[in-house]
Amino acid sequence: MRWVLFFDGECGFCNQSVRQVHRFDRRGEVDFAPLQGELGKSLGLEKYAVKGGGTMVLMREGDGAMFYKSDAWVKLGMAMGGMWKILAMMLAVVPVGLRDWAYDGVARNRYRLAGVVGTCGLPDQALRNKMRA
Repeated sequence: MRWVLFFDGECGFCNQSVRQVHRFDRRGEVDFAPLQGELGKSLGLEKYAVKGGGTMVLMREGDGAMFYKSDAWVKLGMAMGGMWKILAMMLAVVPVGLRDWAYDGVARNRYRLAGVVGTCGLPDQALRNKMRA
């Protein structure tokens, strides 16, 4: 099953996260798209890129189901398999309110953690092939 991970294209932390997910996605199940891109806008997702919080969004292509915040991380880990699936299963038993509280804390501080991306650092060819507009 294919997945699309929507992320804040202006956030340095988010861009680094995309690179890491791409690196660990050995099965090649995940594509990437900025929330502010054409696909994100067409799905009404650009509102999730707000600097004071925001969230990544994970979309399952088979049925268009959307997952947000910590639920997106759980589904992403399941999709990547291996040790990530085990970690996702462990995370899934934590109450969603607690998971989302931790997620929101990171989201609120993500610009402080890694700054704003003024220009796009070109990813390697393999990652470029996984990017959608």
